[in-house]
Amino acid sequence: MIIGIPKESKAHEYRVAMLPVGVELLAAQGHAVLVQSTAGMGSGYDDDAYAAAGATLVEDAAEVFGRAEMIVKVKEPQPDEVEMLRDGQVVFTYFHFAADRELTLGCLDRKITAVAYETLTDGQGRLPLLTPMSEVAGRMAIQEGAKYLEKPQMGRGILLSGVPGVEPAKVTVIGGGVVGTNAARVAAGLGANVVIMDVNLDRLRYLDDVMPPNVRTIYSDPHAVRWHVNNSDLVIGAVLIPGARTPVLIPRSMLAQMHNGTVIVDVGVDQGGCVETSRPTTHEDPTFVIDGVVHYCVANMPGAVGRTSTQALCHATQPYVIKLANTDDLPRLAMDDASIASAINMHNGRLTHDGVAAAHGLETMLAK
Repeated sequence: MIIGIPKESKAHEYRVAMLPVGVELLAAQGHAVLVQSTAGMGSGYDDDAYAAAGATLVEDAAEVFGRAEMIVKVKEPQPDEVEMLRDGQVVFTYFHFAADRELTLGCLDRKITAVAYETLTDGQGRLPLLTPMSEVAGRMAIQEGAKYLEKPQMGRGILLSGVPGVEPAKVTVIGGGVVGTNAARVAAGLGANVVIMDVNLDRLRYLDDVMPPNVRTIYSDPHAVRWHVNNSDLVIGAVLIPGARTPVLIPRSMLAQMHNGTVIVDVGVDQGGCVETSRPTTHEDPTFVIDGVVHYCVANMPGAVGRTSTQALCHATQPYVIKLANTDDLPRLAMDDASIASAINMHNGRLTHDGVAAAHGLETMLAK
């Protein structure tokens, strides 16, 4: 198979979808790998490293998309990339279709097979390709939230840790999954008073056992969310429903009750976000203020730490890239491998993921 690795074109996206060692592993099995020139530079991997591993370097994305039977990316295809997709091509990347109707319809029209990192589920019900980036994003959420709490950044002017004689900041984390757990640990390590909220009591019991004493677990009902959010300095939106749009838990009406300069970091914005007023932002222009509340909604947070993120992501994706490359019958592979089946969001112009269909009112397309 011919596998293509384009350079990511999303603003300030420094990750690359394959390490040089991944190229070497694929080449050893007889596959050809096309890598767009400078695709790895943002993560610290130069063209020579890919060439030494057996890749064929090409100058532009059009050639990668035009020749490759399978495209492996990090972020969802951008509008100009959608136009380069073609009938029957396999694309393996983060899509987050539920938050983007235009992308969904565009990829359906191109009749690709969309294999989504974010919905691939293993035998234990985990999301192994989402987990490493969720770990990065959860830890970064506190790093970024702490920065934007500073007064020059329009925040409240609060130091997360406090100092002797001055109370530390209160951080509320909504969602006790991978993002929330990592965010809570980092915030606690910096000395903040932390609340982590979830609707799963078993998860809350587990978190109560493993978290340090400055982290409290609270059941996430609307009254509790309202009270804790209104009394927080930093709020982390860490809610995820795999493949579906994130539910809105913080309506705009709640913002007026929050302190001016409170910071919200909505990590799930690439799936719509849990804050009604959230909209995707970029590393170049990461925040906006509504009703006195600072919103940080960068849709590709891990892209800023490309070296770390690329290594973490590629370690997780590489075994699945090899599986996909080694089959000439993807439907059969999906029948035999439940993880691959869970990742296929569309095939030959048909939606195959209920969450995506429901998000856009496209259920009837399932039967096309």
